[in-house]
Order: sequence, then C-alpha cells, then structure tokens
Amino acid sequence: MAFTLSIFPWVYIGKYETSWTGNFIEQEHLSPEEESKLSEEEHTALMNRRNSFPDLPLVNYTSQYGMGVFEGAKAYPQKDGGLKVFRPDENAKRMARSMEGLYMPGVDEKFLVDAILGVPAKNADLGFSIKYDTAWEKDNFLSAAAIYIRPFSWSEPGIGVGLSKNPWVVVVSTPVSAYFSADNYDAVISDMIRATPNGTGWIKCDANYVISALAKKKAGDAGFMEAIFLDVTQKYVEEGSSCNFFCLMKNGTLVTPELGDTILPGITRKSIIQLAKDRGIKVEERKLAIEEVMTDAAECFVAGTAAGITPICSLTHHGNKQVFGSGEPQKLTMDLLKELKGIQYGVVEDRYGWMVPVK
Repeated sequence: MAFTLSIFPWVYIGKYETSWTGNFIEQEHLSPEEESKLSEEEHTALMNRRNSFPDLPLVNYTSQYGMGVFEGAKAYPQKDGGLKVFRPDENAKRMARSMEGLYMPGVDEKFLVDAILGVPAKNADLGFSIKYDTAWEKDNFLSAAAIYIRPFSWSEPGIGVGLSKNPWVVVVSTPVSAYFSADNYDAVISDMIRATPNGTGWIKCDANYVISALAKKKAGDAGFMEAIFLDVTQKYVEEGSSCNFFCLMKNGTLVTPELGDTILPGITRKSIIQLAKDRGIKVEERKLAIEEVMTDAAECFVAGTAAGITPICSLTHHGNKQVFGSGEPQKLTMDLLKELKGIQYGVVEDRYGWMVPVK
C-alpha cells in the first residue's frame, strides 16, 4: 500500500483573514464496505471527486511557484482498540514556523492540533480507519499500517511571483503502510544538492521536495532504496530524500548532522535522540563527514514520519560501497525501531506522553 491517494471523507479547511477560522467538511462517500465493492474505475472517480476542493483557487502562489508548506503526522491504531496521534503539537509548531519562514501568517498551533486530531476521529466514526493487527508485532511493525495525516497550506489567487497573506490550511488523511521496501536497505550518496545555506532547507516547504523526488528516483533506478544528500561542499552528510540521517560510530556514539538552515528539524529525529540518551547512549549533533561515515560507522539508519526508523545496510559513495556490520539491520537500529514503534502502536509504555488520542 505505502502511500495511496485514498483520501478519507472528512477533511478540515481553515482560512486566515484577520484570524484563523475553519470547519470540518464531509466529502462525498459511501460506506467503507460499499466503496470496497466498487470497480477500479468507479473507485478512482469517487477518489477524484473527494480530492476536489472547488472553493480553492487553481492559479495561485502555491500552484505556480511552490509557495506552500505541509506537514506529515500519523494516527496509529492501538492494541487496546483506540487511535492515537504521535506528537501532533510538534507538527503544529513546525508548520507555524514553516509558514512564517515563507512570510505568511503562521497557523495557530491549537487550531491545527484540533484539526489533526479531529479528522481521523470523524473518519473513524464513519468506519474509515485502520484496525490493529497482532501480525505486525512479528516484524517489529515494519509492515504495519497507519493513517497518514497531511496538513498543507494553499495560497490566495495570484499569478505574479508573490507571497501569501491570506492562506488556507487544509487537513486530509489517507491509509499508509511501510514507506521503504523491506528487501532493500542500500543507499547511495546523491550528486544533487538538496538545500543551500541561507535558503529554505529548514522549512518543510513544497519546493524543497522537487530535488528530493528527483534524487530518490535516480537512486531507485540504480537499484538503491534511498539517496543521501551532502552539503554544498560535498564533504558533510545532511539528510535523506525525506528523512534525517543517523549513524552509530564504532566507539558507541550515535551521531546525527547538526541542525541548521539546510536540514529539516525532524520530529522523529528529536524523539530518537531522546530515546537513545535515555538508554545511556552518547548522542552528538554535529557536522558529520562522509569520509567518517564510510570508515568509522558501525551502523546507519534514516528516520522520519514516513520512514519511521529504516536501516541502511550499505552506503555507496563515488562507486565505493561500505557495508555495515553483516549487511543486515543492526542491533541499535532495530532496538530503537522496536521501542519507537512499540510506543506508537501502544505495546510499549508511553512514558513521554507523546501519543494523543483522537477526538
């Protein structure tokens, strides 16, 4: 399944004039059972109608120039039958910062959290949700499904290069499964540059993902799972195509590139740092040279909302391939994955208060 554009019926649309206001909107739908019996053509037509928002302008600063931002959150089915969202307050904070970084009014954080929690709750009331499956426990939730929640901004009409002063924020949701394939954990260093200093690399804005998508496609065509970006000097590791990068050095220190204006401040990244420190692991956020990774790393992984924690079993740079450990997912990566996924799916105690029930 991975990412599928199967938008659930309830969405949220907010608008900024002098303050933020908005409403939950119920798009066209049948019952889940009836929709499952539709032909492929009928289902596609229904999804296209559900993905239509005629009140939002087609020609605007977002569609013409990528002048927009978005977030990615997930609602996880719980073993006790509930449904909880992972750290929605962090998504709201980051989206507000991202919008302000593009000189548009930042979304009210409480306003957005309520929408993020409300959309999956209202859809669950209609039967559009995902149920917990104990089979997911067998592979530490690598194959588990969840509900992906996508808040995004959309600007007012405009055709000349300009900035948004009265944006909309839309929140939709769709079912998702594993982002990366479980049979390929090989990564390659991209020759493309994701972000430049004094730019928008720290903002989760639409335009940043053009380079990421191209680099990931190029890596995939060459047989790799993921592309890893270096900085403009081509000396230091920055992040993956849509995720942050970590490596465990041979001396036992967990290292991730330090945040700056070229690296996205990941919520999963922040959570992993906390989990690792609480295990007594030394964590360093600093510049990380690619040569250091190729010679001194014992294991590597990438992390993000979509990626979760995904192992990197080999990394290729300028044709040189470095295999980590035995070429299989390594211990710390899998231990952190098991703990984080366990918290998210409700089988490990949430001692941090990260999981918030939908409402």
